[in-house]
Amino acid sequence: MPHSHTRSDRHAHPDSRSVAVIGTGIMGAPMASRLAAAGHRVRAWNRSPDKLVPLQRAGVEASGSPVAAARDADVVIVMLSAGPVCDEILLGEDGVIAKMSPDSSLIVMSSIPVDTARHQAEIANRHGVGYLDAPVSGGERGAIDGTLAIMAGGEADAFERCRALLANLGRPTHVGPAGSGQLAKLANQMIVANTIATVAEALLLVERGGADPAQVREALMGGFADSTILKMHGQRMLERDFAPGGPAKWQYKDTQTAMAEMTRLGLDLPVSIQADALFGDMLGHGDGELDHSALIRELRRRNGMAVD
Repeated sequence: MPHSHTRSDRHAHPDSRSVAVIGTGIMGAPMASRLAAAGHRVRAWNRSPDKLVPLQRAGVEASGSPVAAARDADVVIVMLSAGPVCDEILLGEDGVIAKMSPDSSLIVMSSIPVDTARHQAEIANRHGVGYLDAPVSGGERGAIDGTLAIMAGGEADAFERCRALLANLGRPTHVGPAGSGQLAKLANQMIVANTIATVAEALLLVERGGADPAQVREALMGGFADSTILKMHGQRMLERDFAPGGPAKWQYKDTQTAMAEMTRLGLDLPVSIQADALFGDMLGHGDGELDHSALIRELRRRNGMAVD
């Protein structure tokens, strides 16, 4: 008779877990592949089933529904596009949380509003499910390489149960109670948006002033103005390479969420307000599907410079 796979077995052997990945887009697909390669049993669901075909070749089992993927899983990872989509899948009598095993863990790695994460945590707690909101930074490259910055909110014991699993995907850090991961992601996205705008402005300044933008970028690297965005997105801006790693429409979604949280907390953050408005104008001009580094196109429009 085959050995039954009990909850106690899974706690006794934390290095090999049953994991469900719900949402296998740009980020979720490489994450699922990495977990399978690390020896975990991975089931995945995606709204577009064709996206599961390459994952099956990587050892990931395809599921016909989110609930089927999550049933009896030790850990359920959600990487969907937005808060309402997550709620649609997770909540309600027929939602994923209600069908998860007690003492299992739910890790929502989507970027969602803080209040949405806190509400999901309450529902999960009622069902005996550990909850982490754990959004990430690092983009598609970080998901492929397993170098994501993972900002986790939730109970400390829930984080410790999932720390080793998350380490397959990047560098997990516990930043506070439920919702704190989303606050950390908003901080990240504010810094990213504001820095993209500043790098774009700097490159336009030197271009119009008559210096060589590529050489100026080279000169700045290693100095106090250096950053990942100057290195990576500065190069994208120079090469006009705006194939999306992080589409501008998702950047704007996050800056809008940050603006809502700013208002709720009674803050005035003028630099972030301006960056949010720039991304809004960028989307208004039809560039929402381009990489967020394409914000330089919006600034070129404002200054009567060629956009190509």
